[in-house]
Amino acid sequence: MTTNAWPALHNAMWPGLVGKGPDSEPPIDLETMLNLTAAASVDGVRFDGVDLFLSLPHTDIDSSDDDLARLADHIASKGLRVGSLVAPVWPPTGGGSAMGDQAERGRFLTQVRKACAIGRKLRDLKIRQYGIVRIDSAASAAEWAKDPAASTKRIAETFREACAIAEDHGERLAAEGEICWAGMHGWRHNVELLEMVDRPQTLGFQADMAHTMLFTMGYNAPEDRLLPENFDWSDSAQLAAAYRKMADALRPWTIDFHVAQNDGSVKGSGSHDKTGRHCQPCDPNGKLDIVRDAGAWMRGGDGQPTRAFQHVCWDGCMFPNAVMLDPKTWQDVLGVMIAVRNAHGWN
Repeated sequence: MTTNAWPALHNAMWPGLVGKGPDSEPPIDLETMLNLTAAASVDGVRFDGVDLFLSLPHTDIDSSDDDLARLADHIASKGLRVGSLVAPVWPPTGGGSAMGDQAERGRFLTQVRKACAIGRKLRDLKIRQYGIVRIDSAASAAEWAKDPAASTKRIAETFREACAIAEDHGERLAAEGEICWAGMHGWRHNVELLEMVDRPQTLGFQADMAHTMLFTMGYNAPEDRLLPENFDWSDSAQLAAAYRKMADALRPWTIDFHVAQNDGSVKGSGSHDKTGRHCQPCDPNGKLDIVRDAGAWMRGGDGQPTRAFQHVCWDGCMFPNAVMLDPKTWQDVLGVMIAVRNAHGWN
């Protein structure tokens, strides 16, 4: 049963695309992802909506107003609404590095502008009442490491320009911290970047439970590790303390949140660089206590729900297609999300 009405529960559509393609498994089309989401039900509770990836073969970043109206009607017909949107800022999807040359940064900002315009249009169509536009630096941590100070400064400059674009469209941006993204590959680096941009009303942080757990392990930022090498994963209290310390630093910036599980390893698939591995909520190798550790993000230092976001989303990037296409996967996901909302939500 559900005891709280908020936050709304969403499913991410991009796991049908991310890590798929010629070097991996075939993409899963948007219609299939929507149908799997709409069909999931636990004790009569269903997903409230979906978060969208604005790139083909799902949602064209160059969609016309008519295209978006049809999309809104179609999603509404399944009893779902739209929340956050992912701007396709990476070079393979038409964008460019946020720390690149003028042309690359121009492509990055063009994709942000198009995504924000779609966000505003979907609000006008009444299918979207909340959510952010997601970005990251669209460059590798290895490239960043060649000149860390200059790289972070360059990313911050690009992000400030992106903020101006978002403000023109009435949107907010969330930067996704992930070990594979330049300048965002460790918890302290994320804080430094957000502080350097210094647009807290417009640019916040997107916390994914699986990706951020890797920060505590020091992947790609060993100087900021919070768990010792060869950590004994049976020490649940030490993991919870390290996870909360990391979340304490980033929670004040967090405006978008992904419920997820991680087995403590990294994974890459297709064109996607190695990053924190998502695994199923009931995976016996999962290291997080999902409900407990969601509280590190959803409750402030005073123990009260932050109410910093109106929905939470499940991200299952790089799940095998056989897992993605199994209806039981989405029953299990929905069940754990209901448990998170019961524990940390509000009415």
